[in-house]
Amino acid sequence: MANPFDDPDGRFLVLANDLGRLSLWPAFAGIPPGWTPVFGEDSREACLSHLDP
Repeated sequence: MANPFDDPDGRFLVLANDLGRLSLWPAFAGIPPGWTPVFGEDSREACLSHLDP
């Protein structure tokens, strides 16, 4: 099975936690406790751009 975080055609979210940390997250996966979506659903490229403007 391929790593879903590396899927160039996947749909993603950017999540943030209470400490202000950001994370790329596959849109199909459940959002882990303590994290909130702050960007997306969008392409991997768009989400990575949001992480590192």
